[in-house]
Amino acid sequence: MNSERTTSDERATERKGERAMEYQPDQELTVASSLSRSFAERLTVVRCFARMSKQPLVPPIGDTIKLSDFAADYTGDLDKQPALDLMPVLRTRLNELQDELYAGKQHAVLVVLQAIDTGGKDGTIKSVFKEVGPLGCSVTSFGVPTIEELAHDYLWRYRLPMPTLGHVVIFNRSHYESVLSERVRQITPKEVWKRRYEEINTLEAYLSREGTVVLKFFLHISKDEQRERLQARVDDPRKRWKFHLSDLDDRKLWSDYQDAFEDMINRCHTRAAPWHIVPADHKWYRDVVVAQAIIKRLEALNMKLPKAAPGVEGLKVE
Repeated sequence: MNSERTTSDERATERKGERAMEYQPDQELTVASSLSRSFAERLTVVRCFARMSKQPLVPPIGDTIKLSDFAADYTGDLDKQPALDLMPVLRTRLNELQDELYAGKQHAVLVVLQAIDTGGKDGTIKSVFKEVGPLGCSVTSFGVPTIEELAHDYLWRYRLPMPTLGHVVIFNRSHYESVLSERVRQITPKEVWKRRYEEINTLEAYLSREGTVVLKFFLHISKDEQRERLQARVDDPRKRWKFHLSDLDDRKLWSDYQDAFEDMINRCHTRAAPWHIVPADHKWYRDVVVAQAIIKRLEALNMKLPKAAPGVEGLKVE
């Protein structure tokens, strides 16, 4: 009996992994039948915008990309006001899907946000997940490693907060810092960080097979936009706390960071965990693109709320 149960569990795990691996990032956004007509009509605008987009959000797997071919200020055929009008709708839908995820506990979701300083990681989290309650959703930010973290292997601190089934975890920076900042600042020798791409791919493939959906977003901003955002932090007393003089040192390494981001995408853009290159100069466009991509991926899981226990339906509570 125990061996039969184990075999059944193994098959269920394989099916979850296969669903994650089979996902096609460019598939059209579907609208659940439970949504209102106005909701569906407004999401049609998003679907049309995605089809007409001339700059790919998810490059073809296996292609070598150059970031210079991707305009950071790209907005396709979408205008600002329609995008702002859509965001409340997308946030509501994302919250519904997260409820189904949490109730069903068949999948976990890891959202990875990577960007250069001022790229908009914090803002994306605040905007896209505005209506998603804290039940089953959390954010983990990674800064300078602690003494304890440095005493372990480099992936240890990233594995600890990985999501459990039914939960969404958002990484504000991530395991990719080991091939970004550690590379650019020459913290880690080249022969070490070069082998990490394959190690990261192995980790993400494993997570996918075990039922974790890995959604990776590179928030792509221009050097001019970064200058404006850094200056805004200096000029605004309420934002000044975010500014560090070391930000100017990193800005001098702009080209090195762009090379590192490019290699990150080219070396770790897989079917199990593809990269989304999000034009992020315009925050309103960035938010719609990220929200839409997460919704598409979660809808592709075909989640359903669990059935009630026998005898619940039609029960009259006295």
